[in-house]
Amino acid sequence: MPALPVVEALLAKDVEVHFVGTTSGFEERLLAPLIACGETDDGAAKGQGKVIYHGIATGKLRRYLSVANLADCFRVPLGVWQAWRLIGRVRPDVVFSKGGFVSFPVVLGAWLRRVPVVAHESDLTPGLANRLAAPFLKSLCVNFDATKTGKRRLVVTGTPLRADLRQGNEARGRERLRVSDDKPLLLVVGGSLGAARLNEVVRDALATLLETYVVVHVCGPGKLDPARADVAGYVQLEYVDAGWGDIIAAADLVVSRAGAGTLYEWLALGKPHLLVPLSKEASRGDQVENAAFAKAQGWSLVIEESALGAVTLCDGVAMLAARAAGIKERLAAFQARDSTRLIVHELERAAIS
Repeated sequence: MPALPVVEALLAKDVEVHFVGTTSGFEERLLAPLIACGETDDGAAKGQGKVIYHGIATGKLRRYLSVANLADCFRVPLGVWQAWRLIGRVRPDVVFSKGGFVSFPVVLGAWLRRVPVVAHESDLTPGLANRLAAPFLKSLCVNFDATKTGKRRLVVTGTPLRADLRQGNEARGRERLRVSDDKPLLLVVGGSLGAARLNEVVRDALATLLETYVVVHVCGPGKLDPARADVAGYVQLEYVDAGWGDIIAAADLVVSRAGAGTLYEWLALGKPHLLVPLSKEASRGDQVENAAFAKAQGWSLVIEESALGAVTLCDGVAMLAARAAGIKERLAAFQARDSTRLIVHELERAAIS
């Protein structure tokens, strides 16, 4: 999602944009309003529009033993070859990498073609894809001043936010959700794919939370609870795209995972929030680091997943409500940069250098 404002800004400058993603169709669906086509394997164009989409084979970069690693040992080189061939055909002036496992084959393919690459890292510490890509980058854009890497050119840009997030309207948000304004609104977000443990605990705590709040729960695709479909004051959503800015504007308090993109939204939009970072056992620990950093700045309250339960969640929300005014003051001092402009400037610099 943070790549979308960059794409839109480039299109406004009449830049030809090609987007390289997976063959799963997930990114292609998100980009649907901007997508022109892509190309079939035989090079024939399909469709017409603004952005040209290309899907390549890719393998997940895992840090743990898995049978899937065997198959991915072949997918990653295949993805590099496909990216190298695609870049040779498209001949871009610069490549922008947002990180993630699909990006590494593209970065390596661009380097082999001598095309400059600018990458963006949202987390406090770079993920595996960006660490592997580091030797091939022209520059690395980062979210926070505290990020340290060995990369020679490091540019603090923050994370691009879509215009509709900044233009959210509380009244529109409550109307969209069909909830009244007689109670404050608690927004719970588990990430784009949801969070099973957080979903479970929220539903266990629901009776207590609903005494004080309207609860809007973004629980992830396929994770709605039919048994609670008609519970008054409880709104379940699988995923939100259009109108997300209005829903955020309507939220008085937020509970969420601590992915850097999500965290940056709460900081930039001034929303008091309680973070439940994904544990180190289930990830590389980036969310734990993000949450610890935000807590140390006084921006966030944090509950570790190992301590998460219905009682601790309710206590955490109550503490967040009590401290909300002070947290809002500190968030008001957070300086959200014009991230899209800074990244586009860095891309232009790399393209002509």
